Amino acid sequence: MITDIQTVEEFESKVLQSTKISVVDFWAEWCGPCRAIGPIFEELADEYKDINFFKINVDQLQIISSKYTVFAIPTLIIFKGEEVLTRVQGAVSKDSYKKTINGMLR
Repeated sequence: MITDIQTVEEFESKVLQSTKISVVDFWAEWCGPCRAIGPIFEELADEYKDINFFKINVDQLQIISSKYTVFAIPTLIIFKGEEVLTRVQGAVSKDSYKKTINGMLR
């Protein structure tokens, strides 16, 4: 399941205060590559039940995008609590995303 983060408070409570790994997709409606990876992101959320998956629209929550220096989209940032574990910038293959996620689970 993917949750759309709508507020800074929601981001803080659901991502930064979580004890689980969180994968956050920074995207925008007008972004073609963002739309292209949308189905892949949904498949990943279905496959990794022990990980939280979130989407943040950069046009709606610019303060968070700016804080985490998201200057190009799509960007996936993997968090564990407040710690940024890694990021993937640009649209890549599902296998590439899985390799990155699996590397964070070790």
